[in-house]
Amino acid sequence: MLIFGFHAVSGRIRQNPKSILEVYLAEGRRDARTKQLASLLEIHKIKVNVVDAARLDGMIGSGRHQGVIAKVDDSRSYVALEDLLDTLEKDALFLVLDGIQDPHNLGACLRVADAFGVDAIIAPKDRAVGLNATAAKVASGAAETVPYVTVTNLARALRQLKEAGVTVMGTAEDGESDLCDTFIEGPVAWVLGSEGSGMRRLTRENCDRLVRIPMEGMVESLNLSVTSGIVMFETCRQRRMKKEKNDHY
Repeated sequence: MLIFGFHAVSGRIRQNPKSILEVYLAEGRRDARTKQLASLLEIHKIKVNVVDAARLDGMIGSGRHQGVIAKVDDSRSYVALEDLLDTLEKDALFLVLDGIQDPHNLGACLRVADAFGVDAIIAPKDRAVGLNATAAKVASGAAETVPYVTVTNLARALRQLKEAGVTVMGTAEDGESDLCDTFIEGPVAWVLGSEGSGMRRLTRENCDRLVRIPMEGMVESLNLSVTSGIVMFETCRQRRMKKEKNDHY
């Protein structure tokens, strides 16, 4: 896989340098970011190829690479759901994406997950965009800090989460309660459906609760990454309030 942009490449080097096979840098660049990246590459003894901008454009089909592209061995960053559940902590937090199609949305969700300390994003292997170069670029380094777990059967994965003591909560327009009135406690996995069709039937049936986000305007639905930010904020807000209350007593 190819990843590109200074944030994505630098983040991957810091988090998992052994997964970087080689890096392509645009010739003639002498700015501070390029020098900092070159220093990282030297420290970790990563092969560097200095090439012209036209070759970089040809590698990813656009000029959005900022002058740096890395070839990554994805097999070295694989995380299994079972490994996560074996080290499950009391207040674990997961984000489950049922069939996300837009890599920009996935990248934004990764940034949300990093901001709120999400333990992992879980998504199906099929019928989903996958962690490609565009998603990694939009994530601005979060693709290297948040484990991205792909599963062959999402319904089975949700059952595994529940067996491990995780409450599975889905977002839906017809949810039985508003997010503002929902008590969130313990390990939680928030499930969000795809941008167009929402959650699939089996995914929905494996949720412990369905929650709706109260909407006051004319818009009927929110962007997927915006929804993820709202539910993660509310989860962390409630956890912080509970901690402050316990500390007070």
